[in-house]
Amino acid sequence: MVPMPPAKRPASRPFTPLDFQLVLLRRMADHNPDLVEDARRELGASIADMREANKRWQAMLHSPRARAAASRYRSILGTPESVITRKIGDLDCEAWLWPLPLWPDLRFEVLLAPNGAVWNEWLVRAPGTPGPALRTLDDLTPWSCTVDEAARAFAPARPLEGTAPTRWGLAFTAADGAGVRREVAAEFTWGLLQRVAVSDRPPSPESRP
Repeated sequence: MVPMPPAKRPASRPFTPLDFQLVLLRRMADHNPDLVEDARRELGASIADMREANKRWQAMLHSPRARAAASRYRSILGTPESVITRKIGDLDCEAWLWPLPLWPDLRFEVLLAPNGAVWNEWLVRAPGTPGPALRTLDDLTPWSCTVDEAARAFAPARPLEGTAPTRWGLAFTAADGAGVRREVAAEFTWGLLQRVAVSDRPPSPESRP
């Protein structure tokens, strides 16, 4: 018998902006599963879809033939909606911004060094869109603000090491509902607030505004 030629494997489907939003949600599900479930349903995706998107994303990151990070984001999200020049010290950097349907008031930002390397990748407020009013602990609800918004509202804020990749932390003081100032540790995933831990101890003198 003449051996049959091997069957052609179907080409894998493209990794889409929908898949990318599921990747963002997968990491956020660790702290806010209810919010993530609502968002996933809004996207019309199943839990299996979210797991598969995250699996494919991790495979892309760790592939020996992985694209450079900037090229990877362009291939998934397309041409940036806007490109903004940012001055970081003495360096002129570019910030690429893309809209994501789940968060219409936010943009996914990729900050590039002058040599094209990606320095940062997270959610920020869309240019020209007013941010939330952040005055007390009661305003710090999950998904209410971004890293830079919390840092400005409760300055001076001190950066904390994230507990995992794509996570950031901030330490600052904020007043509770009774006006008592508390030490706060806020945790962000992909730049979006996920949870806060409040200390019962009075703030140290150096942390008071």
